[in-house]
Amino acid sequence: MRIAVVGGGPAGLYFAILMKKARPETEITVFERNRPDDTFGFGVVFSDATLDTFERYDGPSYERITREFAYWDDIAIHFKGTVHRIGGNGFCGCSRRTLLLILQDRAKALGVDIHYSTEIRDESELRGYDLIVAADGINSLFRQKYVEHFQPETDLRPNKFTWMGSTRPLDAFTFLFEESEWGPFIAHAYQYEPGRSTWIFETDPETWQRAGLDRMDERESAAFFERMFAPFLQGHPILTNRSIWRSFPMIRNKRWVKDNIVLMGDAKATAHFSIGSGTKLAMEDSIALYEAMVANPDVETALAAYETGRREEVEKTQHAADVSLVWFEHVDRFWDFDPVQFAFGVMTRSKAITYDNLRLRAPDFVDKVDRNFAEGVRRAGFDVDVAKPAVPMFQPFRLREMRIENRVVLSPMCMYSAQEGVPGDWHLVHYGSRAIGGCGLMFTEMTCVGRDARITPGCTGMWNDEQEAAWKRIVDFVHANSAAKICLQLGHAGRKGATKLMWEGMDRPLEEGGWEVFSASPLPYYPDSQVPREMTRADMDRVKAEFVQAVERGERAGFDMVEMHAAHGYLLASFLSPLTNRRTDEYGGSLENRIRFPLEVFEAMRERWPAHKPMSVRLSATDWTEGGLTPEDSVEIARAFARAGVDLVDVSTGQTVREARPVYGRMFQTPFSDQIRNEAKVATMCVGNITTADQVNTILAAGRADLVALGRPHLVDPGFTMKAAAWYGAASIHCPPQYAPGKDQIFRNSVRDRADLEDLKIRGKPKTRAELAMGRDTPMAAE
Repeated sequence: MRIAVVGGGPAGLYFAILMKKARPETEITVFERNRPDDTFGFGVVFSDATLDTFERYDGPSYERITREFAYWDDIAIHFKGTVHRIGGNGFCGCSRRTLLLILQDRAKALGVDIHYSTEIRDESELRGYDLIVAADGINSLFRQKYVEHFQPETDLRPNKFTWMGSTRPLDAFTFLFEESEWGPFIAHAYQYEPGRSTWIFETDPETWQRAGLDRMDERESAAFFERMFAPFLQGHPILTNRSIWRSFPMIRNKRWVKDNIVLMGDAKATAHFSIGSGTKLAMEDSIALYEAMVANPDVETALAAYETGRREEVEKTQHAADVSLVWFEHVDRFWDFDPVQFAFGVMTRSKAITYDNLRLRAPDFVDKVDRNFAEGVRRAGFDVDVAKPAVPMFQPFRLREMRIENRVVLSPMCMYSAQEGVPGDWHLVHYGSRAIGGCGLMFTEMTCVGRDARITPGCTGMWNDEQEAAWKRIVDFVHANSAAKICLQLGHAGRKGATKLMWEGMDRPLEEGGWEVFSASPLPYYPDSQVPREMTRADMDRVKAEFVQAVERGERAGFDMVEMHAAHGYLLASFLSPLTNRRTDEYGGSLENRIRFPLEVFEAMRERWPAHKPMSVRLSATDWTEGGLTPEDSVEIARAFARAGVDLVDVSTGQTVREARPVYGRMFQTPFSDQIRNEAKVATMCVGNITTADQVNTILAAGRADLVALGRPHLVDPGFTMKAAAWYGAASIHCPPQYAPGKDQIFRNSVRDRADLEDLKIRGKPKTRAELAMGRDTPMAAE
């Protein structure tokens, strides 16, 4: 077999090494456009886990690499005159030039033929090769030549950054956040060899221009940062090496393979430098391609296996990088945070690190986080313990005069089990059991304000006396047997009405027994859905009156709170989104016009709802499709509702149009809550694939929401909150006397179970290389 590798970076060289070692008879040629000792940038960084992988796949290169590495265990976060050091991270840095020389030497020793100063522009120059590995970087010529086949997407991010270096020694991966007269600047810095450290400077494009950096050359930019970070640099210079300013391109490709050509490394996918995964991702591509080649009988099958098997892991890494880079792009959103909370946000920004695993590696720091959170709760008027505080999820919260004992919320979830809108025994058990289970606040499913407002024939309603009495029975039970507060979510299905029960075909139209539907505009949800009638002013007046009447019934039923549902493509949401609102009157067109009717409804509801009781609105913060609502639109919508008297924004996303393509993942909607909370300055509740108490604490401690709603975890575990209270030792959680012995038991068991699990995790976690280095004798440690 003959293999051509186009690009002599770490990815191309490592693949050549692994293949040549496994199959010495294979002819492998690497074509590199640069000279052997050319290098751009400064250092690269790997985690201990990545080094473990290198050790498994090629011992000789691993031994040389690890001899050259600088190790550190801490992340140091400098913000507003404070420094927070968080240990247990296990990182290492190496000069990019040194890494390339090591891999070049290893490849040549195995018999790989490397041609330097050779640029391949077309596969016609590589006739006779069985496999062509396009590892030719971000500006891949192969990807561009076959752009219609590979179908790349390049998201050029707004922030500006430049790679520089310094002689300043560092003993931690260091983040420096510096306020200037022009705006915020960020430095990502780490040591990669004695006397050398990488410095990546980043800022938003407006700050970059205001500071005049768009008009500076390399040396002038370096001098600018020498002045800005002078106290930290301690007289050490900033170094340059083609340190141009640029914007990061997040690259994805629909396909990675064409015939015998395969994309690898940055040609295939990029990951933002803020999670230090670019070189890691590329070299792990090499391993995956090598494994596919040795496990399959021919090139075609191997390349198909490589793409299929590798794609999920690459996309997960890219998703984490996306979340991280967005955090840095909007760092000004968090600039007013207390430094402890800010540092916690830095550590947990990509969701890879959470509250619990940070407690294992840096318990003293998480103790500070807990105390800081409790101090904020005390400043809000609660008498809470700040010396030995409860974890964030078990801190109280207030909306107007309604006190919520903890931050865990039962998310609104349709049960589709009502008869003519009347909630029955199913609903009593459903809501009653979860109230007893300990959650601080409960939301009803979307309760419809009229018979023709229902989504399905099984939806609950609040338009007649029978329904009001049935809901009062549930509310009374919740209040008599728990400390939970209960919120009535009111909505109107609009064009998504007259559809089947969820388990019979979600959002599919009823085949018989349906009713007329209407919406902002006459646009059906599915092509075969009922075409809604465009609402008239008379329709609007009737619907508004129905919402007001439902609010009055909710007050008589004893609800603590009311929410107006303006999300998920239902009636009020259909006015907000430009995808579903094509009106040409004063209720269509601009965002100001589109929000007009939902605000009218909310203001009418607020007027009839008691002033001491809170109200919330549920919004879809993005439509997840081009031309729809953007997160920035939703910030403006939230501000408008806040001015109208909303106390909480319940942040969801999507479900507006069927062609939406959400980007799912853990806590995937939390960034939208984060943005609305910290830009619109309104309390938020987040929801969306939040499944553990650990995640709840992470979100709250980082200031990304004030309340956290969980749906599916509550479906299978009514005692979710009680179990979490036992785990974290929140003994003050309410429990009815009938269940008190069970509470005592689980609290006793959890103390032991948690200690055993944490001990197991600590014992099972290998020491980081930095920890091992610190345990060496003095000469080795000095080296």
